[in-house]
Amino acid sequence: QVEVFMAVTLTDSAAERVQSFLLANTSGVGLRFGMKPSGCSGFAYVVDLAEDIDADDRVYESFGVKVLVDQKSLPFLDGTVIDFRRQGLNEVFVYENPNVKNECGCGESIGFE
Repeated sequence: QVEVFMAVTLTDSAAERVQSFLLANTSGVGLRFGMKPSGCSGFAYVVDLAEDIDADDRVYESFGVKVLVDQKSLPFLDGTVIDFRRQGLNEVFVYENPNVKNECGCGESIGFE
C-alpha cells in the first residue's frame, strides 16, 4: 500500500517572511515544520530554520522556499497551508491544518483525535 500525501505549502506572504529570515541566516536551507508532544490537547507545532535536509525529510517548495517535514510529523501536517498575517501591531504565522480536530483553551496545543 502506497500512502499519498498532499503538499505542505506557504502562502506568498509566508514565503516572503521566511525568505527574509533565510537571507539573514546564510546557513539556512529552508523552513523546518514539524510536531512535538505538548500541552493539554497533545501536540504543538515546531517551526525553525533548517540548516540541512535530513534523509527522512519530505521537501516541498512554495514561492522558492523549501519546507522540510520529517516522516513522523507528515501524517499530522499533510495538507497544511502556512500563512503570515499582520494584525494591528502583531505579526503571526497561521497554520491552516485540515487534520486538527480540537485545540486547547489556552491556544498552546492541538489534537488530532
